[in-house]
Amino acid sequence: MKIPRVLSRGLLLAATLAALSPAARAEGQLRIAEQFGIVYLLLNVAQDQKLVEKHGKAAGVDIKVEFIKLSGGASVNDALLGGSVDIAAAGVGPLLTIWDRTYGKQNVRGVASLGNFPYYLVTNNPAVKTIADFSDKDRIALPAVGVSVQSRVLQFASAKLWGDAQFNRLDRLQVALPHPDATAAIIKGGTEISAHFGNPPFQDQSLAANPNARIVLNSYEVLGGPSSATVLYATEKFRADNPKTYRAFLDALQEAAQWTTANPEKAADTYLRVANSKTDRELLLRVIRNPEVQFKITPQNTFGLASFLHRVGAIRNKPASVKDYFFPDAHIAAGS
Repeated sequence: MKIPRVLSRGLLLAATLAALSPAARAEGQLRIAEQFGIVYLLLNVAQDQKLVEKHGKAAGVDIKVEFIKLSGGASVNDALLGGSVDIAAAGVGPLLTIWDRTYGKQNVRGVASLGNFPYYLVTNNPAVKTIADFSDKDRIALPAVGVSVQSRVLQFASAKLWGDAQFNRLDRLQVALPHPDATAAIIKGGTEISAHFGNPPFQDQSLAANPNARIVLNSYEVLGGPSSATVLYATEKFRADNPKTYRAFLDALQEAAQWTTANPEKAADTYLRVANSKTDRELLLRVIRNPEVQFKITPQNTFGLASFLHRVGAIRNKPASVKDYFFPDAHIAAGS
């Protein structure tokens, strides 16, 4: 039967659009948003050793992996919801925010942890001994005001000190600034930035380079011990539509965690090379070998922060456990 020309053109257009649509895209593309710091070391190792590609081939799929550098949980979340990345790497704070925001819609959930790292709130103001000493003259640099895990941990600490009603008491002092810039400000001094809630190795650089810099707050103290401050997350659709790519990524991440734990010196060299970092190698090794640092993909001590955020109204949906905001994969079973 002869198809009318107009109809045939319409069918061709529909077929073309279907082929280009995300739902119809064949497996084999993985775009990962990452940020700054050695907390993203497992991604650096996976990139350097092409571990995702390796595990993809074992599953019969050729995966093209792209790493996209962003700064701040807000920009990472925007990129994920905008469809420009497939897996996001950011703090637990941004994960809980986007999980709550997309609940019943895109259903963004956690994929894995990037390990346990203590995050330090560092100041160069000699008058500041605790968070209670910050005044209107101080400015606290962190990746994203009110969204980043640093901001959320500071809110949690504020609630413990002054009560839930004043959980955001220090938000007015916060300034969004990339870690490298904030570190430079703490080391140099003389700027409006008098504190930086960062992550390794930036916090360690500040403490090593400026004798006036000191730790005001350790995230482990607030969260109840070693905790997975930085995590990976994705949409439900990506996980469902790309099972082999998703599985290859998890396997690559697990291999990267085991390799990093067993090879701290090689891991430090990998970070310096892949991140194009000028960080002192010995300082990096101290971070990697820090007994408080653990390279593992199972999330730990995240639920306390999640419960707090719901309690103060920062997220609407109440999680019953870590399994609500992480996908039900095997490594999540022992998560907390």
